[in-house]
Amino acid sequence: MDTPPPPTPSTPPTDADVAAFREQLGRPPRGLRAIAHRCPCGRPDVVETAPRLEDGTPFPTTYYLSCPRAASAIGTLEADGVMKEMTARLAEDPDLAAAYRAAHEDYLARRDAIEVLEGFPSAGGMPDRVKCLHVLVAHSLAAGPGVNPLGDEALLMLPEWWRKGSCVTGGQDGCAQPPSGTPDGGESASGRPDAGQPGAVG
Repeated sequence: MDTPPPPTPSTPPTDADVAAFREQLGRPPRGLRAIAHRCPCGRPDVVETAPRLEDGTPFPTTYYLSCPRAASAIGTLEADGVMKEMTARLAEDPDLAAAYRAAHEDYLARRDAIEVLEGFPSAGGMPDRVKCLHVLVAHSLAAGPGVNPLGDEALLMLPEWWRKGSCVTGGQDGCAQPPSGTPDGGESASGRPDAGQPGAVG
């Protein structure tokens, strides 16, 4: 895509958000704290999760990508070897490596502001490798551009997944342009520890 979706305010989840999440992942959310980013269709596409689930299990992935269309497109990038190429560049480009380490520190700071998980890494392979693009894209969407360089890169490689309309029943039919403010409707980020999307917030 030429222009990524703009940042949106982090807001408490509404009942409609919880229902959307259930439909997106096929199960109820666990540890759901906030909607960290909204798709241009108005539905959640990144959720913020608690560092520990209700049963006390550590869950270091603070930002979980929930939109199945975005997740599928990211899976295609992973299958095409994008993670391997990015990891190789980290070893060759000290400026990129420094920016990626700063993204790692940002991720930890955001998680620590909720609850400190002593001894747990951030997520997605940060700071030394790329292990899950879903996590990096979720971080980029939640934090906004300029925070996670490889998440930003991966995001721009994706198609505009919202063009086909909402992935959730009852969603809008699509958006011609990403919204500049509050999404229509008034409804206001990922997986196994350090592995990202395939695990579960639910």
